[in-house]
Amino acid sequence: MDYSIKSGDPAKQRAQCLVLGVLAGGKLCPPTALVDEASEGFISALLKRGDIEGKIGDTLMLYQVPGVRAQRVLLVGCGKAGELTASAYRQIVAAALPLLDKGHAADAVWCLTDPRPRDLNAYALARDTVLAAEDSLYRFDDCKSKPESPKRPLKKLGVLLADPADTEPASLGLVHGATMAAGVRLAKDLGNLPGNICTPDYLAEQALSLGKEIPKLKIKVLEEKAMEKLGMGALLSVSRGSRQPAKLIVMEYRGAGSDDKPLVLVGKGLTFDAGGISIKPAADMDQMKYDMCGGASVIGTLKACSELRLPINLVGLIPASENLPDGAANKPGDIVTSLSGQTIEILNTDAEGRLILCDALTYAERFEPAAVIDIATLTGACVVALGHFASGMMTGDDKLAAELLEAGEQTGDRAWRLPLWDEYQKSLDSPFADMANIGGRSAGAITAACFLSRYTKKLTWAHLDIAGSAWRTGDAKGSTGRPVPLLTQWVLKRAGLAE
Repeated sequence: MDYSIKSGDPAKQRAQCLVLGVLAGGKLCPPTALVDEASEGFISALLKRGDIEGKIGDTLMLYQVPGVRAQRVLLVGCGKAGELTASAYRQIVAAALPLLDKGHAADAVWCLTDPRPRDLNAYALARDTVLAAEDSLYRFDDCKSKPESPKRPLKKLGVLLADPADTEPASLGLVHGATMAAGVRLAKDLGNLPGNICTPDYLAEQALSLGKEIPKLKIKVLEEKAMEKLGMGALLSVSRGSRQPAKLIVMEYRGAGSDDKPLVLVGKGLTFDAGGISIKPAADMDQMKYDMCGGASVIGTLKACSELRLPINLVGLIPASENLPDGAANKPGDIVTSLSGQTIEILNTDAEGRLILCDALTYAERFEPAAVIDIATLTGACVVALGHFASGMMTGDDKLAAELLEAGEQTGDRAWRLPLWDEYQKSLDSPFADMANIGGRSAGAITAACFLSRYTKKLTWAHLDIAGSAWRTGDAKGSTGRPVPLLTQWVLKRAGLAE
């Protein structure tokens, strides 16, 4: 969809739909008051009849409003005056955009920027408008024989600003928002594909295709023979149970000088996880196609950052595999040797994500990175701890933790820091190897991060457990594309280009 900045009198905007806000208690947002004056009290009269109460998410479509050039007017509830937050604003966008898309309005002017949410500046308001709009309009029907889509979908959205001085930062916000949204959309598409289509080879092909589109993005794919030569015994032990060979996808974007140390993103790319010999319960196993959402988020973030041509160096590493039961698969009690030389006793073959990540994290050392973030749908324990609203974040670096938490707050793609204390490390002790691949029943998300921390002693590193935030269940089942907004915002800030 095309986004643009608009200015002027809302009543004089030529559009197929004008979107106006109504506050709780029948109060009018400033642009709505201007339109009400031009229509000689038409909207006020509707409010007195109680046709819309102004609660967040309330909507009412109007036609032939007098004194207005737009063909339609969509009234949207914005809640109580003075209480509008960024989170509530995203809910408002999510309520309004699907109605516009299905209401035969090919273009619309969005007048809900006044009053502005108290925790958003002009840049963030424009960015979040695009992110929330694209999220609410996303559809995945690639695998349907007869996909259904609106006959006249929304194609253009103009964002009307009350203050012309906001034009420059808001225009930048639209650009950043649209590029972030494109990265989110790619991550969603990859996550929603079934495991028989989105295999490790398919993920590699998508990365290679992206490299052909973007000149500064170089792609290399390591095959199993190359990984075996390097000594990636942990990663390769997982793929032995599958007919699909593992891949290590290496994505390098060079937007800065060769002396500038890169940021490295490492994403878990388990394209399907049956648990291996420690097989998962049958119920909801279909959702294990989402076990590659960490890898998908890395591809989406590399797409966004490289298309923005950021003056920074960025590397994406995606260890990709399947985890299936087979005669050659890992068995409980097996011992494997990782790329770092450390040995691992496999007590549970369903704790495979850390096995492929640990070798990728060791491989990241060769880039001499400024910082490394790994992203993985790693533990059900993180879902128990935090639910589906926040990603779990663990790191021993307070500065990096603050950066990631701030990026999450700024984009609504929030994370929550969990401890990574040395006391938790003891649960990984093994009498037969350097460590076990699982701890006890308690603090599973933390002990998984403790395992990864043993491979990052030379790195400034943080771990994001997105098991609860990477996809939705129920009627709205599907990939969320998280944490592409968080990661892209973090890279923007590191590049000095966040507003």
